[in-house]
Amino acid sequence: MARARKDPRHRAREAALQILYQWDIGKGDIDTSSATFFELQWPNTDPPSGDLREFATALARDTTERLGEIDPLIADTAERWRPERMAILDRLILRMAVCEMLRDPSTPAAVVINEALELARTFTTEESVKFINGMLDAIRKKLDAGR
Repeated sequence: MARARKDPRHRAREAALQILYQWDIGKGDIDTSSATFFELQWPNTDPPSGDLREFATALARDTTERLGEIDPLIADTAERWRPERMAILDRLILRMAVCEMLRDPSTPAAVVINEALELARTFTTEESVKFINGMLDAIRKKLDAGR
């Protein structure tokens, strides 16, 4: 049985996560990380659509630009556990999901959380999935209370 093709938005979120990972590890700027990711990921095949690339890059850029707002929310929710002490992929998935909740309240939080959990299932462990789910649900409640 053939695997179903991934939703383009989900694929874009996977790309955004990989761009953020490269940015975090390489300590470079996000636009360079994005350009490098898209050049190296598809060297001998058709590149992804412009829409996928644009969504992924914008999400990664917005995430890095909003860290001053995102990280305190994560740290406050984690109680004595600063984001920089978290596993890198857990931290990046959390940051990206919180960014989406902040920048586009019209996207249901349940959709953002589900996407984050799918990323966690793909790139991390089952323990991380549980951690991310609990964190994002608590952050969602804080954001809802503030709106």
